[in-house]
Amino acid sequence: MNSRLLMALATPLLVLLALLGLFGVGQRQGAERLQALPAVLIGSGLLVAGSAGYGRRRRQLLRALREREPTP
Repeated sequence: MNSRLLMALATPLLVLLALLGLFGVGQRQGAERLQALPAVLIGSGLLVAGSAGYGRRRRQLLRALREREPTP
């Protein structure tokens, strides 16, 4: 399986699971909820980095297509 596809599927699930733990679905109380905070931050960072990389790849592709001379 493509590693980008695996990361694209795993990252939103990590954030969702961490948010469920943070906002009290289950038995966590008080300071135990803060244990989910690093997962939220890491997952959010991965989502932002992935979307930035996606945009960069799209711009590079568009630039390459525009620079290519049309063949008669």
